[in-house]
Amino acid sequence: MWLWSPKAEVQSLWHMGPGAPVVTGGAVVAWCRRSRAAARLSRHIPVSFRSWPRLSSAGAGRAPISEARLVRARASSAAENSAGAQARGGYLTMAQGAIGRLITQELCAAGGSLDLGELVRRLPGGISEDALEKTLRKLYEKRFVLRTRSEDSEEGARGAGGGRGGGGGDGGPERRPVIVVVAASDVRLCQAYSSVCDGNCGQLHLCKFFLYGTCKFNNSRKPCKYSHTINNLHNVIILKNLGIEDLQVDELCQLLLQNDPSLLPEICAYYNKGDGQYGACTFKKTCVKLHLCQYYLQGNCRFGSSCKRAHDFSHECREKLRKCGIDSAAISKLLSTYRNAFDIKNGNSAPQKERKQSGDSASNASEESDQICLYHIREACCFKDKCFKVHFHLPYRWQFFDGNTWKDSQDMEKIEKAYCDPTRNQCMASIDYPFFSASLPFDDMRIGPYKFRRLSTVSSVLKPPHFVLTTDWLWYWEDEAGRWQEYGAKGMDHHAATVSSADVEKAYLSQESPVLLFSARKYRYELDFKAMTQKNLDIGTVRSVRRRPKYVSPEEVKIKRSCGDKLHVPKDIPSYWDTSALPDLGFKSIPLPSSSEEYQTVQNQFFRTLPSYTIHKIERIQNPSLWEVYQWQKVQMKKSNGGQEVAEKFLFHGTSPEYVDAICHQNFDWRICGLHGTSYGKGSYFARDAAYSHHYSKATQGLQPMFLARVLVGDYTRGSSSYLRPPPKEGQRNVFYNSCVNSLLNPSIFVIFEKQQIYPEYLIWYSSCPRNAFGGLF
Repeated sequence: MWLWSPKAEVQSLWHMGPGAPVVTGGAVVAWCRRSRAAARLSRHIPVSFRSWPRLSSAGAGRAPISEARLVRARASSAAENSAGAQARGGYLTMAQGAIGRLITQELCAAGGSLDLGELVRRLPGGISEDALEKTLRKLYEKRFVLRTRSEDSEEGARGAGGGRGGGGGDGGPERRPVIVVVAASDVRLCQAYSSVCDGNCGQLHLCKFFLYGTCKFNNSRKPCKYSHTINNLHNVIILKNLGIEDLQVDELCQLLLQNDPSLLPEICAYYNKGDGQYGACTFKKTCVKLHLCQYYLQGNCRFGSSCKRAHDFSHECREKLRKCGIDSAAISKLLSTYRNAFDIKNGNSAPQKERKQSGDSASNASEESDQICLYHIREACCFKDKCFKVHFHLPYRWQFFDGNTWKDSQDMEKIEKAYCDPTRNQCMASIDYPFFSASLPFDDMRIGPYKFRRLSTVSSVLKPPHFVLTTDWLWYWEDEAGRWQEYGAKGMDHHAATVSSADVEKAYLSQESPVLLFSARKYRYELDFKAMTQKNLDIGTVRSVRRRPKYVSPEEVKIKRSCGDKLHVPKDIPSYWDTSALPDLGFKSIPLPSSSEEYQTVQNQFFRTLPSYTIHKIERIQNPSLWEVYQWQKVQMKKSNGGQEVAEKFLFHGTSPEYVDAICHQNFDWRICGLHGTSYGKGSYFARDAAYSHHYSKATQGLQPMFLARVLVGDYTRGSSSYLRPPPKEGQRNVFYNSCVNSLLNPSIFVIFEKQQIYPEYLIWYSSCPRNAFGGLF
């Protein structure tokens, strides 16, 4: 942090306290005179700086800082100076925003990021890397992202934005870990600029092709209908509020590209799965997404130059980018921009001292996200090859990694039986190549160099009770005789604990606390999830703990798969549903009579913002399974809300006709049904106004589909593009919001991260043509 002191020559301190590096006013001014940042930095220097001693690089002289610039500085930093003076016992702070602006400019001019050492070299005052890292982490957490990357040693003095994407693993020169500072911001282009935006969006009104440098109206007599200036009143206010009003157009363009997900084509996730030239991508050459190795862009591709995925823009990718309006000069810099965008999305790495203790938490999280698709087991997955979950015929799957791919184990059922037995901690397993058998320890999950893993369906505590083939996880503790006792079960020599396996599993998955407190008879206990131990808080004894699944044989799977849904009778369905159209599995679409009150209610909400469009048909979606999940989720949220009712809204969602059946059958999944922007988080986007959702509704034979869904919005906060789930509430680290919005004062866009909070109740088919144009279609 920079502190401006009225005492003697000490004008800039990065740290309070003895031994802090000191920068004199003359050193700052001398640096400013040599740097392109002179004009920018000087406007933020307090007026009183005029009277302080100054030294040029030659040793004496006055810095040519104009009176006008100094006057402007007073206005931009007066508030922060005043607050700093009160908080720090008389010291005046140079506006933290000024330092943030300066660093942002340096990063954006260098391609959006710099390694920490290079940034230190570009800043005045000789601050150490450690001091700068701590400052950025403490004061500018949302403005800069610090990530650890592996860079070529020969690139030491170069910016992180240079080279092939800033890292990756292609072999060659020796690679070393470096901390990279990436410029982050909430700046976005307004998606509704061309139509319904009322100016309160908080986003820039700019032509995106102007940013790309390819707007066809650049050299045309006919003006572009979108703004080509960042200096109009609307944009100036936005830039000022974000503290980036000093950026040049090319610097702002860089900041936008790596922070606004709507500006760059997505990387194809299916290309990065499966074998073959195009991986699992069924669109192949016609795919609109980029076919690039996502692990290379993330900087952790283990295969290097031998990777079968592309590590550079192919001719095919370049053509896709050019079709998006990005010129050839910009394309050459995009690999590092994608890398920066990935780092921003994933947030700060842990500080170096903490990083060594972090273990494999990232890889563990990645492995836990590999779930087996429940719908596929029941042979009812509508997403098919596009499904992001694993398709397998059993609710568990044992695999080993042979150095290239994960392969199914030949001893799958034998290993599963052993693993489900809490008394066993290892099992004999064979490897295909070279063929041999050895003992697989369940604590380590390795046989020599071969790593094993177990994939499974979602935990049963996360789904309503009627869901079949979820995984029942049971928790055990080892008593003094070496016997494994299940939590909540009363044994011959032990009293039952106040928590059951289901209670422990819920606490474990919620990650609200690293420990769980409970009691059994007169003793109090603490279960440590990380150490997997149970400690008696009264007498100090410590016992081992194990989490194991309940065994389900392949024969049981077949039985449950064939009759599981038929055995379940839906309950608590809405009174207005047609009870003669309740499917055992899936959904039924019920056309609503145009004269019904239900039809009129939906129509009025649609016409509120799209009055000139024509509705051809409104269908009610009756899916008992999804409805029961939705109601179950509502009860869970109500419990978490202290028994108070949860906020529920009817919201619109535009989509493509090809996804309609899948949504009605399996609910919304943004990874498959497409993104409606990611400005406020990665989730499913819903809108208060049909006019907004209309932009994402695609037509088939002139008709467009739009859902009006029930949504449990609950407690919400303003979103951010980096969010993969709602953030914790302020002051409550383990209590999270339920959804995110675009504005707290007037929310019109809602982002839902859990599809159990959504029920797709109505489907509207509409067009912009007069009704009689489609008179005989329905």
